[in-house]
Amino acid sequence: MLEIINVNKNFGGLKAVNNASMKVERGSITGLIGPNGAGKTTLFNTIAGVFEPDAGEIFLENKKISGLKSHQLFEKGVLRTFQIAHEFSSLTVLENLMMVPSNQHGENLINALFKNSLVKQQEEIIRAKAVEVIKFLNLSHLTQELAGNLSGGQKKLLELGRTMMVDSKLVLLDEVGAGVNRTLLKEICEAILRLNKEKNYTFFVIEHDMDLIEKICDPVIVMAEGTVLFEGNFNQVKSNNDVIEAYLGRDNKTKNLRHD
Repeated sequence: MLEIINVNKNFGGLKAVNNASMKVERGSITGLIGPNGAGKTTLFNTIAGVFEPDAGEIFLENKKISGLKSHQLFEKGVLRTFQIAHEFSSLTVLENLMMVPSNQHGENLINALFKNSLVKQQEEIIRAKAVEVIKFLNLSHLTQELAGNLSGGQKKLLELGRTMMVDSKLVLLDEVGAGVNRTLLKEICEAILRLNKEKNYTFFVIEHDMDLIEKICDPVIVMAEGTVLFEGNFNQVKSNNDVIEAYLGRDNKTKNLRHD
């Protein structure tokens, strides 16, 4: 689904991403972990079109996407969530989801003035889709709640719901577990697993919560100092000496990665 080949991204003299290469297979939930400053978020921003790589190439389904802007990637089915949720706080949960699909007829002034029935017909289709998404995520009791009033975990579920409003091919999840209580985190994990199994979503996940990584991700890619350090399943990753050293330092190599 996604192939990253020798990508570099520099900020002045800092090599945030340094000749990184990796693949995300179609239908997988691939984890991306590493100590702070490893280059994970910069890599995500480069994939998502926030930054253009200084060198290297990125391919989606064997087609080059490096250098495309975020809105162009959106049209190709590449969606990204954020560590801090970006909801429309003054709109309801339902309205937030209905905002997602692009090229809505009502955005065109001529249609809004003279083709009202066409606008309403499409709006009802989008509304029905949003209601379906809300039900899937067990948020029906919050349908008319203002998004700004949601808890951190509920906002993360809403962000996940946005990816369901369009034909997502690849979803980039940036620390979906950050600031979320364990009960809601369990719901988020279950929703990700269901989307993967039932709707064949492909996920690429940055996460510091090792319990979450263990539960949903295979394979797991480890970055350190801007490049790929190791790749394998969770058990292989947590027992790899290079990974333990990158997280904990040479003097703490006997500690368990899980407790980082």
